[in-house]
Amino acid sequence: MNVDWATIITAVITAGFAFLGVYTSNRRQTALVAYRLEKLEIKVDKHNNVVERMYRLESRVESLQNEVSELRKKEA
Repeated sequence: MNVDWATIITAVITAGFAFLGVYTSNRRQTALVAYRLEKLEIKVDKHNNVVERMYRLESRVESLQNEVSELRKKEA
């Protein structure tokens, strides 16, 4: 059996560089996704904080409206 070692070595080197390229690309993509996810979590936290504050504010406004309504009834 006649084996062409130059072809085999070239194929192994090519496969090694291909693997290295895919691995590097995958790591960069994973880092980018992690970064974007972190930024998204920060935005969601800010949004949730605003929602909680609005809920408390609406509750307080309703309470104040009830108090004003009661005071108007007492004046009449």
